[in-house]
Amino acid sequence: MSENLSIRPVVRGDYDQWLLLWEGYNAFYGRSGEAALAPDITHMTWSRFFDAYEPMHALVAENKGRLVGLTHFIFHRTTTAIQPNCYLQDLFINEAARGKGVGEALINGVFDAARRAGTSRVYWLTHETNVKSMRLYDKVAEKSGFVMYRMVI
Repeated sequence: MSENLSIRPVVRGDYDQWLLLWEGYNAFYGRSGEAALAPDITHMTWSRFFDAYEPMHALVAENKGRLVGLTHFIFHRTTTAIQPNCYLQDLFINEAARGKGVGEALINGVFDAARRAGTSRVYWLTHETNVKSMRLYDKVAEKSGFVMYRMVI
């Protein structure tokens, strides 16, 4: 697949294909049916990719005119460096394209965007049950050792 694969920023014309991937990503994490995100969250997320004042960005993986993966990332300030950090928030590959280098290509696309932005670090989280993806993550980055805590308010 790699010879036909293109990693690029999302464009407005990608919405329908992006939405299918976005819904697949959310279903993977249990956000479907009654637990689905409200439509206004999806619409706001989409609009942020095209707002120059937003620190949120999106890349897609395209193969022969079809989107096969997405990643969303956010630049933010940190108290431990002058340069911003880059949080790779979402990464999803459609099932037919998994194991074919798409995930690694998207992660590398985020690394490239972070370098261009002068970012000092890219980091991300995954669920402890996401064992397949962690094999890739262990190959391209190092575990930080931090454990995440949260409180929904």
